[in-house]
Amino acid sequence: MRIGISLPVRELRDDLGAIREFAQQADDLGFTHLRVPDQVIRPKSGHLHEPMTLLAWLAGMTRQIELVPSVIVLPSRQTALIAKQAAELDVLCGGRLRFGVGVGGSREEYAAMGQDYHHRGARCDDQLETLRRLWTEEAPVIDTAFDKIDGFGLDPLPIQRPIPIWIGGGAGLMKEATREPLLRRIGRRADGWFAIVPISEVAALRARIEVHAEEAGRDPSAIGFEGGCGMAGKTTEEWLGRLRDWQAAGASHLCLRTLDGDLDARDQIDLMQEAHRALGLEGIPCR
Repeated sequence: MRIGISLPVRELRDDLGAIREFAQQADDLGFTHLRVPDQVIRPKSGHLHEPMTLLAWLAGMTRQIELVPSVIVLPSRQTALIAKQAAELDVLCGGRLRFGVGVGGSREEYAAMGQDYHHRGARCDDQLETLRRLWTEEAPVIDTAFDKIDGFGLDPLPIQRPIPIWIGGGAGLMKEATREPLLRRIGRRADGWFAIVPISEVAALRARIEVHAEEAGRDPSAIGFEGGCGMAGKTTEEWLGRLRDWQAAGASHLCLRTLDGDLDARDQIDLMQEAHRALGLEGIPCR
């Protein structure tokens, strides 16, 4: 299980020195990936940096840690533009991008971005195929319901061809109306998914994903999934127990979180360092 950590951007706000230090410490300590959330504009969104821009800034300050926006609200954005931004970020970080996407749930944000909220699922399916073609073909001819590109493409292409795409699996998996379409999208189109669900739900969800993967001629074992583990306000034994629960559930990745504890910048970094020491004492490597 690959163990990464979430960058506490809401908590660190505009303390760019602390953001840089947190990211570099995570890299130096050997955490496998750094996750950053996405919101562009919505009511009461709170203080949140744009993830692609922030990660491009951090790309030159880190050496080996995987950079993971999780998750970009894909249908609210122009396909060619986000494809270009992701390709550029992959070049800047030397092929360390894992691209997390989802459909989101804010009607207000879709309206502000000039996109149709009601077609977001169909558009996401369409975009996933278009992104992969734009990342692997020099002169794709694309003619879909949502995008038309007539024999020209991105330059430069990304280092990873294609960039791995992981799909957000939170509220949509807990609602009956959206659960099966989302599981189908993961099984047929994703390299992995973020399991923002109770661990008790994971086995049943994975079983449905495997069905959809096999129907699409894919190997279900190649589809990873990532759990989450909060540390703030918990004892080491408590969050390590949660980590082991995700490990037993078969998670390929885990994201530790220092969030939600009203901690200042120094405390956030200290908690990350304490977590690394605890993992070492337990014989659990990040990689």
